[in-house]
Amino acid sequence: MSELHSALPAAPHDDSKTVFGFWVYLMTDCVLFASLFATFSVLRGSTFGPHGGAELFSLPFVLGETLLLLTSSFTIGMAILAAQRGLKSQVLAWLTVTFILGAGFLGMELTEFTNLVREGNSWARSGFLSGFFTLVGTHGLHIASGLIWMVVMAVQIHLRGLGRSTLRRLTLLSLFWHFLDLIWIFIFTIVYLMGAVQG
Repeated sequence: MSELHSALPAAPHDDSKTVFGFWVYLMTDCVLFASLFATFSVLRGSTFGPHGGAELFSLPFVLGETLLLLTSSFTIGMAILAAQRGLKSQVLAWLTVTFILGAGFLGMELTEFTNLVREGNSWARSGFLSGFFTLVGTHGLHIASGLIWMVVMAVQIHLRGLGRSTLRRLTLLSLFWHFLDLIWIFIFTIVYLMGAVQG
């Protein structure tokens, strides 16, 4: 009986279960960020003296971050298009560009955090800054995870080519990255733009 079972062809992998599971993960991440946005909104007015968003944040600097991340959303989309056409070298090139843009965004975010802490405006200074560092820092950790995922995908594509499983993982990576771009648009609007207007 075991010999007969081993002779049977393996059932094809059901990609729909993997994609569904990943969407469930993204929904739980939505709940996480919704909670962080709600917490930040509650703590927005809990500043130490006049140190609110208008005084602490540089909108041109944050706009530069935003442009980097939005451009990276375009480049990872180009990587997906190249993968669907089986163009391995183009996929690797677009992934490299996406990684550079994402790393640039993360570097700017870390620079902002460092400058705030150096000026005495750390997460311990006020409820407002605690909510800010938690929300934006959580997004930054997701970006760092996405960058690691990109490196792993690039290595897999270089070694194994564009097989079915690799294409599936690349598609999920693209969904994850677009999700982070969407979350950043909300952060940019609620934390920075509204902070500047209310300031």
